Amino acid sequence: MATAPNAPLNAIVPARALPADLVDDLQRVQKAAQRIGSILDLDQLIDSVVNEVADSFGCLEASIYLHDEDRGEMVLTGVRGCSVHGKGHRLKIGHEGMVGFVASTGQMRYAPDVREDQYYISCEASTLSEVAIPLHVGARLVGVFTASHPEVDGFPRQQVRILQALCDHVAIAVHNARRFQSERAERAALDREAQEARAIQQALLPKCSPYIPGFIVSGLSVPAHAVGGDWYDFIPFPDGRWGLVLADVSGKGTAAALLMSATRGVLRSLAEACCTPGEVLTRLNQLLVDDFPAGKFVTMVYAVLDPAERTVIFANAGHLLPLFIDGNGEHFIETERGLPLGLGCGDYSETQISLTAGSKLVFYSDGITEAENAKQEEYGLCRLAEHAAKPAASAVSIVDDVRAFANGSGVRDDASVVFVGVAS
Repeated sequence: MATAPNAPLNAIVPARALPADLVDDLQRVQKAAQRIGSILDLDQLIDSVVNEVADSFGCLEASIYLHDEDRGEMVLTGVRGCSVHGKGHRLKIGHEGMVGFVASTGQMRYAPDVREDQYYISCEASTLSEVAIPLHVGARLVGVFTASHPEVDGFPRQQVRILQALCDHVAIAVHNARRFQSERAERAALDREAQEARAIQQALLPKCSPYIPGFIVSGLSVPAHAVGGDWYDFIPFPDGRWGLVLADVSGKGTAAALLMSATRGVLRSLAEACCTPGEVLTRLNQLLVDDFPAGKFVTMVYAVLDPAERTVIFANAGHLLPLFIDGNGEHFIETERGLPLGLGCGDYSETQISLTAGSKLVFYSDGITEAENAKQEEYGLCRLAEHAAKPAASAVSIVDDVRAFANGSGVRDDASVVFVGVAS
């Protein structure tokens, strides 16, 4: 082991003290790195960097150029002390200035005397020395940082190294801020698209409940997200009858909403041909089996209400059992045949109900019955039947009751209801 000449073996050699100005510079860099690392707004970050460096190192000018990959240029994004070029000024990589040279080579360039540097482009008349440092994240060029000084060789070697260390932090901070900015813009665009899709989807739902003397008919669909796969519809027929629909497309979000929209259009076309509910669903299923993506399907209840005869005939394509309430109590009505639409070929049986005074018929989606409260208890069929039996029950009151039960904690799916009540 080497030892200090003429020093006793057990003597402790004191560490050489760092110059006071170097300690000050290091402390400034450390504080600056901590500050810039917490800034995610790109403009605020860059302005903070150029001002921090200019103030801390006595620079005449400080600037940051960011890499425009699409155009192969460097764009002035932050500047302090330059009266010639403002934000947005561009330099060609490899062709213009120290910035263009550094961007193309990936190597720092220091001009102790700018009057003798072949790449320097004149800016402030009082500038005599300039340093340009690349901003890299891995092998990727993020930008170039420059600082100018009014003295010849204004950046001592130690100070240049400190600036390089700071630029490592700046490069990462700029990279993170640009990613954050890009992701925020993407989220904003997706939010706008989702809101536009929601507006379109809501426009496809009935604008109001139908007026049918002697009957109270209402519907409501509340998507769990911006858009959903539930929908309901009221379809008027020329002979005074009404088609009633409640359906649930498998899946959630935009994909389910697209399938919902397509299914709705086909169903309306078939229903207007005045076929029976079973025939409508059979024909609809034949079309969807050919068109739907694998694994996608629709459950649906389609009914025709005849106010004159006070009857409802419905067919059920794998949907939840309709709830019927009359003088004999509550009944969940089963059907003989009816696979979900889009899974495979088959036909659909029909069920007829006679509506008496005070009776009620309710179609609903699983967002109603599967809503949970804080104790993870489901709303369920019993609560649905209990609420629907109340004199003032409606589609809106059922959804409101589900929301109150869940208290904002458990509405996991789109919730939809079609309610038919007969006047007493």
